[in-house]
Amino acid sequence: MPLVLPPRLTASARTLRDTARLRGLETVQLPDREVPRGLRDRAAHLHAGPSFADAVAPVLGIAPLEAPADWLARLPAAFVRREIRAVPISEAYGLRRPVFVKSPNDKSIPALVYADGSRLPGPDAVDPETVVLVSDVVTFDAEYRLYVLDGQIHTGSRYAVSGRLSPAPLCAAALAFGSELLAAAGHTLPSAIVVDIGVTDVGQWAAIEANAAWASGCYTSDPERALDVVLRAAGPAVRLGERDRAFVR
Repeated sequence: MPLVLPPRLTASARTLRDTARLRGLETVQLPDREVPRGLRDRAAHLHAGPSFADAVAPVLGIAPLEAPADWLARLPAAFVRREIRAVPISEAYGLRRPVFVKSPNDKSIPALVYADGSRLPGPDAVDPETVVLVSDVVTFDAEYRLYVLDGQIHTGSRYAVSGRLSPAPLCAAALAFGSELLAAAGHTLPSAIVVDIGVTDVGQWAAIEANAAWASGCYTSDPERALDVVLRAAGPAVRLGERDRAFVR
């Protein structure tokens, strides 16, 4: 069962490709979004960005898993440490204060601090019903990525310090907060997902966001264990467990 990859590979994608090959899996790097006929009848897995996945996954019968769009907004306040709402972008246009805005599961709306809602992409560029996450502006001193499998931390990595890329192993405090978060809210996520967490500039741990494992960088995570999560997160729809059906992109 091959692991299908896009034309351009990040360093993380190359690591996962090489790990898959060492495991004995076939890897197929497509030159574009056209799926060859010889690949269409084969069960496959996928590691790619959202737009490539949207074009290729339906043809290959792959079910990419992702968190609900409003997952972060529904977490208890103790796990986010800020007000977060999932709203149509048309509602966000009316905001008249600085806010952090992003798309829940892709990069169609750039993840930025906007001076107010008028600075967001307008209705000429974005469907007014597009859901965005709107949150208070929070500064994170350190940020960590958790690869989650069946509600447990399978591997992970620090990826940033003070907003700058700084990969390093998980610390004990990140493992402790991540485990607490998953114990409380792991049942609201698919069985294979990435969750980003961090410690704020006032020393509070908080969830940052959930990301599709099939589209996430692994940094210094154990690549074997990260691959476990990726393969579950984007595999054949015919093998999808009942629990995960609600989380298919």
